[in-house]
Amino acid sequence: MTLKSQIDAFEVEKKANLNSDILDLMDITTDKLIAAQLSQHALKVGDTLPAFNLPNSDGTLVSSHALLEKGPLVLSFYRGGWCPYCNIELRALNALSAEFAAHNAQLVAVSPQLPDNSLSTQNENELAYTVLSDVENTLAKACGLVFTLDERLVPVYHQLGLDIPKANGDNSYELPLPATYVIDQNGVIQFAFAKEDYTLRAEPEDILTAVKKLK
Repeated sequence: MTLKSQIDAFEVEKKANLNSDILDLMDITTDKLIAAQLSQHALKVGDTLPAFNLPNSDGTLVSSHALLEKGPLVLSFYRGGWCPYCNIELRALNALSAEFAAHNAQLVAVSPQLPDNSLSTQNENELAYTVLSDVENTLAKACGLVFTLDERLVPVYHQLGLDIPKANGDNSYELPLPATYVIDQNGVIQFAFAKEDYTLRAEPEDILTAVKKLK
């Protein structure tokens, strides 16, 4: 089953469980974000990934240099463990984690969540790969991915029990666009996917294909 088909199935479920006013507001705010064309400012194929040193779910610092020494890097930015679309994507990537490993690719997911919350996301989704905490979106900003959640969605998220300030440890409501990069061992991006529409994600099979093309 493709990632898109899994997301499509969730979309049906979501529309059955949420009232039309909430669904309409989600569509309106997503359309506004799309119109802003933020992804045009995101890193693209041929760009060099900014160096980073971020804590994993245990609080241990992990550097891009150390990761790239082992092989190519697959870097997936997700909004947080509170986002059902992100969890679907994280699990879909996990299903291919052994194949990424077979090509020496380092699979890493990054969000602005605090390390403890990243640990919860990793455990709840039974992820076999590294999850890093980009607190205050430092790396995501350097990659041109950060936006501020539309204030009209804040009370809606609260109503749905989604506490972003608690997850991230700040009140900024800044989030990364969902994005995936494949980076070669020279630190150069060879595959890039970033969309303002949070329901759109890179297919894991396409990411794996990009890894296989690396020499």
